[in-house]
Amino acid sequence: MAVLPFRPTPFFENKSRAFWNLQFAGWTGAVMLRSVQGISNGQPASYIILMLIVGITGFSLSTLLSVVYRQLINRPPLVTWGATAGVLAVAVGIYVLVEAWISTLYFADRPTTLTQLVLLYLFVDFSVLGAWTGLYYAINFFLQVEEQADRLERLEAQATSAQLAMLRYQLNPHFLFNTLNSISTLVLLKQTEPANAMLTRLSGFLRHTLISEPGGKVTVAQEVETLKLYLDIERMRFEERLRTEFDIAPDAAKAVLPSLLLQPLVENAIKYAVSPQEEGARITLSAQLVGPRLRITVSDTGPGLQRPETRASLPIALSGKPVSTGVGLANIRDRLAQAYGEDHLFEIRTPDDGGFTVVIELPYETALEDSEAISPNGPAPTAANPRSELPANVESLDAHRATGS
Repeated sequence: MAVLPFRPTPFFENKSRAFWNLQFAGWTGAVMLRSVQGISNGQPASYIILMLIVGITGFSLSTLLSVVYRQLINRPPLVTWGATAGVLAVAVGIYVLVEAWISTLYFADRPTTLTQLVLLYLFVDFSVLGAWTGLYYAINFFLQVEEQADRLERLEAQATSAQLAMLRYQLNPHFLFNTLNSISTLVLLKQTEPANAMLTRLSGFLRHTLISEPGGKVTVAQEVETLKLYLDIERMRFEERLRTEFDIAPDAAKAVLPSLLLQPLVENAIKYAVSPQEEGARITLSAQLVGPRLRITVSDTGPGLQRPETRASLPIALSGKPVSTGVGLANIRDRLAQAYGEDHLFEIRTPDDGGFTVVIELPYETALEDSEAISPNGPAPTAANPRSELPANVESLDAHRATGS
């Protein structure tokens, strides 16, 4: 048999209905409690009528109190609590007088005076209305805090989305500049056909990339297809000097990551590994699952940080004065921080014998899981779940590797 989907509704989603539900439930419980107490102490069954009148009186007074408290709750604390104490004292006085007067009529055969009954009921009635007042303010303060937390969460989500969009939009003019510069070079060399082919492929690449939402996520397979379109454009310029290798595990291909996250790494590899070497270089991209995490590695066979001009500018970068305005590695670092908080790894490796490798680890999410994700911030690092902060010298690496990327 088919089961209809059930979504529980928060109790305070409709505050007005929740108030009346609590009012009826609370005062009904109070009437029943006092009625059972009286009957167990030898009172006749008609005692329930007395308690019903007392309960209706309390119900009416507390309803009036709610109207007054609603006006006081957002006032300065001194005004709120001072006025509340005064209004509560008046309400308790009325409640006690009504109950005492009704009791004198009900127990007319007893010699108890009105004053004695007032003193008798004062503590009980004050406790009831005082507890009701405390609950009213506690619940409403809690709801206000919840509303503020929800509002803050929405604002943070909007700010994160805006930040991700800004970081994503940095890539488009940046990529266009590099590609158009390559096309310009081909035109100057009077290589019209390659320039025309590159323009055609550029238009196809832009159609493919600009339809995705800024800050959105794509599968690894889609990201690789986008990279291949880009590499087709660059291969028009470098021909056999640009060699690529992709090693994508089937499970890893289904994982999601921020769109165009890997493109700056490939651009850097082309600029610093393929372009300066006569023999070119090989760019390798691999994606694998390591436990519950997705590991992506982008490496090249270029000179790495062994180039003399790179080493010469190292002190400048370490001094905090950037030698470029590139957005490559800095862009990736910021996008990862926005999307995953500390729940990611961004590691740069530069072997002594040359080459340059960037390792990225992300939580493994598929397209369906990503839509239901709760928070990017995960538990503390463990040996089985490694997380790494960016190295202290990453600014220098950004400066050297992201100069034009």
